[in-house]
Amino acid sequence: MSGIIAQNSGRHTGLIKAASGGGSWNLILTQTASSSATISFTSGIDSTYNEYVFKFHNIHPSGDNKSFSFQGNAAAGSGYNETMTSTFFETYHTEAGDATSFTYKTSGDQAQGTGFQLLCKPTHENDNGVTGMLHLFNPSSTTFVKHWLSRTQTINSDTYSVNDFTAGYFNTTSAIDEIQFKMSAGNMDTGTISLYGIT
Repeated sequence: MSGIIAQNSGRHTGLIKAASGGGSWNLILTQTASSSATISFTSGIDSTYNEYVFKFHNIHPSGDNKSFSFQGNAAAGSGYNETMTSTFFETYHTEAGDATSFTYKTSGDQAQGTGFQLLCKPTHENDNGVTGMLHLFNPSSTTFVKHWLSRTQTINSDTYSVNDFTAGYFNTTSAIDEIQFKMSAGNMDTGTISLYGIT
């Protein structure tokens, strides 16, 4: 723990000011989609930070019912085809308020797969995009596998508000130093992805 939470852990007499040197988000790079087939982060992921976060804002696909996805490259690797195992579950609520769900989705997971990992179920509608974040932990380690987790919000073809949760690991002890994003088909018409290092 760091910052105000750590400083107040176990205290019952009110908040105290956090000590200096608490955690912070350090912006490394922002990329903007413009009819882009892929957005790749090929620098900035190294041993500087133990945690990296990608924040995506209104990633709008070129067509309906397309899913946002990602993959990684190990150091000196190519092809964005690292082996990963993942899990995927979602919640939804309709605009009409007549249906809800909290469900595990086997169609969104991988078991030692090398494909692009879905971060959301298909998104829909001209005024909608994918918004969320992806956390990547200790990617420069050459001892441990590389854990990651993500949460996204979108609207599907039936105008459901869909909140998707994915998590997993790259099953490699090589450093992961590149991440690529793309839709399941077509391009990303608009939207931004920002990479942060967390201290």
